[in-house]
Amino acid sequence: MPALHPRMTIKKVWIEEGCISCNLCQDLVPEVFLVKDGEVCVIRPDATSAFAARDAEIRQAAQDCPVEVIKLQD
Repeated sequence: MPALHPRMTIKKVWIEEGCISCNLCQDLVPEVFLVKDGEVCVIRPDATSAFAARDAEIRQAAQDCPVEVIKLQD
């Protein structure tokens, strides 16, 4: 039986201003997030290829971000 509300695939991930470089997102999904020493988080250039396979982890990173700057577009 199909799900009543199937989850949409993540199409885009971005970081809004305010990142505190806590490394949580990188620890959860290093294929998508990169935090260089002393810099704010960035989305890896090739991250799109990991969106489907790491969907749950990306959503968890966004939910757990202490400053709520990880944004997703389905």
